[in-house]
Amino acid sequence: MIKISKSNEQYYSSRDKSRSTSRVVNSVQTTEGEGFLVNRAFPTGLLSDLDPFLLLDEIGPKDLGPSEAKGAPDHPHRGFETVTYMLEGQFEHKDSRGNAGKIGPGDVQWMTAGAGVVHSEMPEKNLAQTGGRLHGFQLWVNLPRKDKMISPRYQDIPSSKIPLSKSADSLVTVKVIAGEALGIKAIIETRTPIMYLHFTLQPGASVIQAVPKEYNAFAYVIGGQGLFGSVNQKQLAHRGQIIIFDKDGEEVKINATDNTTSAFDVLLIAGKPLNEPIARYGPFVMNKREEIMEAIVDYQSGSMGKITFDKDSQEKKNENANNKNENRIEGGMTN
Repeated sequence: MIKISKSNEQYYSSRDKSRSTSRVVNSVQTTEGEGFLVNRAFPTGLLSDLDPFLLLDEIGPKDLGPSEAKGAPDHPHRGFETVTYMLEGQFEHKDSRGNAGKIGPGDVQWMTAGAGVVHSEMPEKNLAQTGGRLHGFQLWVNLPRKDKMISPRYQDIPSSKIPLSKSADSLVTVKVIAGEALGIKAIIETRTPIMYLHFTLQPGASVIQAVPKEYNAFAYVIGGQGLFGSVNQKQLAHRGQIIIFDKDGEEVKINATDNTTSAFDVLLIAGKPLNEPIARYGPFVMNKREEIMEAIVDYQSGSMGKITFDKDSQEKKNENANNKNENRIEGGMTN
């Protein structure tokens, strides 16, 4: 056993670049859309937003019986991006621009709403009819003022295309949805500089992730329990809790406890703050109240469009476009 003297403890502490934790907040159960259950990390009465992030919902996890699955029928968005990451189950989506498709376990849909789109997210037919397990996340990322009225865009990334890496001892794995971790970079393009990482740590394992000092950063515990923070201040957190980090370091350290047989699953999300005023009303996020009123008028007048096509026929038309998109990804997109 190696003993560390007090002088050595002070030495390692002075070298520690890990961020300390400022708060640990419990997610709040609520319902969305037609009434499906979500665990809301924010915004809640305890935590409003974390610039540039506006919302994080955990969908489920829930085992659904036949005809129990519910979704979010036609609804508008303007001024931000939605990132849907599925762990279990399948959702079907379509929008007022004629896009349609499915996202299943491990898939990511990155939708840039920009100037505005009417969108629908509903459980896949088999899930809706026979039931099954549903689990996923939706993150809202604010757009800077200069990008709020750009044309809407989708990035549908299947699980097989999302970069996956392991630590040298194979005790830590990471799916890199945005940003960079364990030597690999994401393939998704982001308008706002962010990182979105899904770490899985085996009992007793640890990982140190570089995070630019100017980024706001938080973690969300999907399953298990672990420790976060610097050498001098470690915070225990468990499933359904969100950990907010201070901006006092250039790394985030995550440790899985060793008194369990379960892996520690956690999302680590961070981004460069926009530092712009926010005007927000439901699915519209702009900079001024007047812009929100314009968005409401545009939606009510139909200028954001309507979903009028049959999803099944449109999905077939989109298959070629999706294949081309995958080929482009393989050719090398930058994040």
